[in-house]
Amino acid sequence: MEVRISQLPSALAAFDKIAPPEADLALFLDYDGTLTPIVDRPEDARLSDEMRETVRNLAQRTPVTLVSGRERSEVARLVGLEDLGTVGSHGFDLRGPAGSALRHEVATESLPLLDIAEKTLQERFQDLEGVIVERKRFGLAVHYRLAAPADIPDVCATVATLGEETDGLCVCHGKMVIELRPDVDWDKGKAVLYLLEKLGWERRHPIHIGDDLTDESVFQALAERGIGIYVGED
Repeated sequence: MEVRISQLPSALAAFDKIAPPEADLALFLDYDGTLTPIVDRPEDARLSDEMRETVRNLAQRTPVTLVSGRERSEVARLVGLEDLGTVGSHGFDLRGPAGSALRHEVATESLPLLDIAEKTLQERFQDLEGVIVERKRFGLAVHYRLAAPADIPDVCATVATLGEETDGLCVCHGKMVIELRPDVDWDKGKAVLYLLEKLGWERRHPIHIGDDLTDESVFQALAERGIGIYVGED
């Protein structure tokens, strides 16, 4: 049974039930909008010293893995804590925590398609103010938070048409962003389940905290065995 973000109960109202005291946990944390505030430009999302110390303290008590749409190497650099596992590019690139040899990439055959799409969209939007084309190893994000409202429908339609016409890519939507990704049966949720299995964490109680539409796949993946906490306004 699928569970939409809008249907999730309040974590604050059931805080004492989220993590049983006797449970061994595995914590999965989104970056943008969860560890950092939402900002207009992706490069401006910076982790505060206080939040970094909070994550460091958590990691001393239980395994912590970063789960982000950003490049895996980029989110690891931004957080700056070497012991953490990292899942980047919406699950397509992942690495286990320090001491683990686990490394996994999905859909490397789609990289040339993304190269071509990047060039096409850079040329299409180069003169359109407020539109940011962000290339990731396994994705191409077009941010329109700063674009004029009248331009947004055309931006989304252009990206969607390119995705639909390119065999091997698919279109995904997030908060003020539309993305092209490899068209394979893989997402953040499957990446988290893969980590739990490969690292021998099947008996741990997984908790995922995230704020975006793409986090729904993790909430659904953990519906029968863990907890999903959505960060957002009422």
